Amino acid sequence: MKKLSFFLSLMVGGFLCVALSGCSKKASPGQLPQQTQASQASGTAKVVKIALIIENTIDDKGWCQSMYDGLIQAQNQLPGRIEFSYSEKMLPVDAGSAARQYAAQGYDVIIGHGAQYKNLILEMAEEYPHITFAFGTSAEIGPDNVFTYMPESEETGYLNGILAGLLTKTNNIGYIGPVDGGDAARYGRGFVLGVQKVNPTAKIMVAHTGSFSDFVKAGEVAHSQIRAGADILSGASQQAIGALRAVSDDTYSGRNIFWLGQDLAQLNTPEGKAKCIAASSYNYAAVIQGIVEKHDAGIRGGACLPMNFSNDGFVFKYNRDLLSGISQDVRDQVEEALEGFRKAPNTINWNGVDYSTL
Repeated sequence: MKKLSFFLSLMVGGFLCVALSGCSKKASPGQLPQQTQASQASGTAKVVKIALIIENTIDDKGWCQSMYDGLIQAQNQLPGRIEFSYSEKMLPVDAGSAARQYAAQGYDVIIGHGAQYKNLILEMAEEYPHITFAFGTSAEIGPDNVFTYMPESEETGYLNGILAGLLTKTNNIGYIGPVDGGDAARYGRGFVLGVQKVNPTAKIMVAHTGSFSDFVKAGEVAHSQIRAGADILSGASQQAIGALRAVSDDTYSGRNIFWLGQDLAQLNTPEGKAKCIAASSYNYAAVIQGIVEKHDAGIRGGACLPMNFSNDGFVFKYNRDLLSGISQDVRDQVEEALEGFRKAPNTINWNGVDYSTL
């Protein structure tokens, strides 16, 4: 992993001398936030400068961290080709100043990581037609200088659903989503289909907090589902860490209540080590590499980059500390589904799931 370094950017005019106070570590006036430097590029390959704008932090154990980790991985896989900076805690209303500063500093690619940045990205793309922009999750095909990316996360939800359906002892399962849209909608419905495939009699409780970052609300929903009998829970986006904390609450000490994660970082938390059976994670390195390859070919946008197990856009792992509690038969059923996804993506009719009928 490249060592992070901080730098003072050139002062490009009084209107650029703003403090990006949304970052967790505040930038000085005229200074871009955190930056990673590309190693010495080989040959004549051009270094691609990428800027990342996120609403949470790079260590949120979820949505934002997975993109940051993907950038680091892509940087390591393409030595000397990628240099990137990032701005944290950027609400869409505040992100425009950061994006314009990145544009003024000559960045080649600016990513607004979240569908909430769609309007800003489209506006910026029109204003700066020579710069590549990207946002996701979205399956839309944008302008010629805008990429979208869409995790086909019904696959990751399906694997976790199989585990939930086979491992529940109470036959009650909980799912806590942020909003019913984008990749979270796909994950939640894939989760339901996975449960129903192996355990059609299981009761599945589905709830949404209405927020991607409300850890407290996610925890409250998880407690409610546990009180209603759920012993296996899962959730999507960075707010889900609040639900994981609820699952590991001392209130339920001695009870077999477990979590299935949507990000590998959850496995490394104290709560996850104790309660997260397995997790799938988005491998955004595939998206970043795709953008760089298209950039090299002179393609600035106009395409949606899918993520699935078939193109290594997802990673699935078990918690080794809890693996002994999962029978070989259960693991074999998960592996069978996983191999199917690797061979052929887009095989799940997630659109057909109606939560109101559960």
